[in-house]
Amino acid sequence: SSLGLTFGRIQFTLDLMPADVLGVNYFSQKSGDFHFRPGPVFSQVLLADEINRATPRTQSALLEAMQERQVTIDGETMALPDPFLVLATQNPVELEGTFPLPEAQLDRFMVRVTLGYPTAAEEAQIYSGTGGAAAPLPPVAAEAELAAAREAVSRVRVDDSVRDYAAAVVRATRGHSGVELGASPRAGIALYRTSQARAALSGRDYVLPDDVKALAAPVLAHRMITDPAARLRGQGAGQILAEVLGEVPVPVTRGPDGGE
Repeated sequence: SSLGLTFGRIQFTLDLMPADVLGVNYFSQKSGDFHFRPGPVFSQVLLADEINRATPRTQSALLEAMQERQVTIDGETMALPDPFLVLATQNPVELEGTFPLPEAQLDRFMVRVTLGYPTAAEEAQIYSGTGGAAAPLPPVAAEAELAAAREAVSRVRVDDSVRDYAAAVVRATRGHSGVELGASPRAGIALYRTSQARAALSGRDYVLPDDVKALAAPVLAHRMITDPAARLRGQGAGQILAEVLGEVPVPVTRGPDGGE
């Protein structure tokens, strides 16, 4: 609503089929022809709720959509609306009847965040707002403004030393003794682009190493598979990334004003 975009939500369950996500061609007796009924994936913002409750076959229905911004149904390829964004939630508590997302699927998600519980003040505010209808959210930006913002982010300057630093962090995850599968080149691209976005949100037109460090865990941790021995030691991807960031030399960069 805030961006004036179309929204679709899918409640992932065990019996959900790929056609429930993508859509289906059906035969109309009235016209005597096949017609396509689009699924919820044909939205600009798609929420895949409890995505790990669906089978891998249904989960994979989103792979082409997330990577190519298109879907192929019965041999016909159809473009998805632009912009297109997939948000997904996972149920971290009730593991019975869930299917862990494969590495290829996880690698398509740019970032993973953990919300946790609200603060005491936030929770009190939530309680005081219950019982009434939610106030409508007026759009604060149009599609053209959103497209301009995306274009502006892509022009945020990344010094070669910062680019090489991001690449070194990604490559270091592959050689760590506690990692079975490190971050992919796609993860490196995501780290590069999100660093540009963080710089822009901070009012800068250049990326700092601190941008890369701040986003390393949200961008890389869910893409890494830790070694079984590391898991037995209680060493997670977040801890390994902290070690990597402590070991990879941080370049000294200078802003336009000459300050470090």
